[in-house]
Amino acid sequence: MSTYTAHGLFTVLRSLYFSFPLPSLHPLLNQHLRLPCAPAYCAQIRSRIQPYTSASASTSTSKMTDQIEAAKRAAGKTAVNNHYPKDAKWVGIGSGSTIQYVIEAIKELNVDTSMTKYVPTGFQSKQLIVEAGLTPIEFDSIPEGTVLDIAFDGADEVDDDLNLIKGGGACLFQEKIVALQAKEFICVADSRKLQSRLLSNWKYIPIEVAPIAARRVLTKLKELGSINPMVRLSATPKEGPLKSDQDFFIIDAPFKPLLIKSDVEAGNNGSGKDGVWEVENLARAIKGIAGVLEVGIFFGSTGPQATAKGGIGGQKPVAAYFGMPDGTVTVRHAQQ
Repeated sequence: MSTYTAHGLFTVLRSLYFSFPLPSLHPLLNQHLRLPCAPAYCAQIRSRIQPYTSASASTSTSKMTDQIEAAKRAAGKTAVNNHYPKDAKWVGIGSGSTIQYVIEAIKELNVDTSMTKYVPTGFQSKQLIVEAGLTPIEFDSIPEGTVLDIAFDGADEVDDDLNLIKGGGACLFQEKIVALQAKEFICVADSRKLQSRLLSNWKYIPIEVAPIAARRVLTKLKELGSINPMVRLSATPKEGPLKSDQDFFIIDAPFKPLLIKSDVEAGNNGSGKDGVWEVENLARAIKGIAGVLEVGIFFGSTGPQATAKGGIGGQKPVAAYFGMPDGTVTVRHAQQ
């Protein structure tokens, strides 16, 4: 960074920042400028380049942010109104940016929550639960055999089959085990997250790995076709790699856009040839690498489908709610 003047660097970053959404900006900054790739660092960049942005650009950005937040609120409210069990005893609360609006909507239901326990997927969601006057309980404190009545969470990207990419907030392991412990999992997001195929807009797959195995996992990911996978860094370089709640590292692994089952049925090869993968094939290939705790691809069965097979929960949502720019909410349901 010493080769850049402050003004020159922020001029470059300003054009990047307003040209790309944060999911795209994150890897671009990391790959081309070798800056820390944690979302918090992007927030630092925003504050530093603010003096160099025009008033009109600032106003436009503010309006866009307000619109996105309104969309998230609408999606959260609709999802809760349609799915929250009035007699719920155990509720999973995820770590996505829409979750604050899910909790807000739960409070607005005017149902008795005094006997309900809320299972957070990370520190942030636990704080939101406490601040709302609800009762949190850690996942490992749930009585044996307990099945959550429902779980709500966001996503970094959702495809046509309701497969998800999650882990931008580094909570993918907790998010997955909570989803797998719930009768139903509901995804809540804004319209930017809805894409026909995963890795269309969001450019990398978050992977939680044991620190001692990080270098080996990076090598194996490249062998699978990942384009420049990298260990995610903390907000400041001196802090080194970002660590999850399990004290594991997060690797962000870019791949080509992922195929869905209908693409394979139509004759496309999703086995990794030329770096082209089908969702489930890639998820299983990454999970099979020694040192990987969890992969930020949510696929497979929904909760009801898992129950029908004798299981208790699925990592794919039964429905995904998307807040649209015009204030409406679009709902996608998983195939039964």
